[in-house]
Amino acid sequence: MKSIFRPALTLFVALSLITGLAYPLLTTGLAQALFPQQANGSLIEQNGKVIGSSLIGQAFSGNHYFWGRPSATSPQSYNAGNSGGSNLGPTNKAQLDAVKGNLDTIRKAHPTQTGPVPVDLVTASASGLDPEISAAAAYYQVDRIAQARQLPAEKVRQLVAQHVIAKTFGVFGQARVNVLRLNLDLDKLSKA
Repeated sequence: MKSIFRPALTLFVALSLITGLAYPLLTTGLAQALFPQQANGSLIEQNGKVIGSSLIGQAFSGNHYFWGRPSATSPQSYNAGNSGGSNLGPTNKAQLDAVKGNLDTIRKAHPTQTGPVPVDLVTASASGLDPEISAAAAYYQVDRIAQARQLPAEKVRQLVAQHVIAKTFGVFGQARVNVLRLNLDLDKLSKA
């Protein structure tokens, strides 16, 4: 029995040290050395205070801010501790009602827009925490924000253009805008 137990225990301890201690320390050390901003949560600071992360969306309300994608997290929107989508299919009545409600809200807030509403303004992402919207969704909101902040629409449109992130590797996804970063610069523009 000892001849079986001792090697098994030795292997257990060795693998526990390698996979439970050495590997996590190595990967954490490499991440801190090579990608410190990302390894520490991609936090955004303003006046020495953390105000958010560029990787996790935040709820913005009021006509003077760009709105992000709706969030399906609970018990409140953009709850990073409860990341996940609604898991409702496209023909589910609850999903259709949620999209219709979001569509009504967007249309009422943007009476000058007559074209189609960008889909990311009315549907939640798979994580419920998406920090970005499509460039089309940002441009769609320009008139509302310009009017609310009493700024020329062209200035707001130029600010959006400065924040557009191209497709990943020029191929994947679509042109997008980080909502938190855009709103922070929008506040700076209004103060100037």
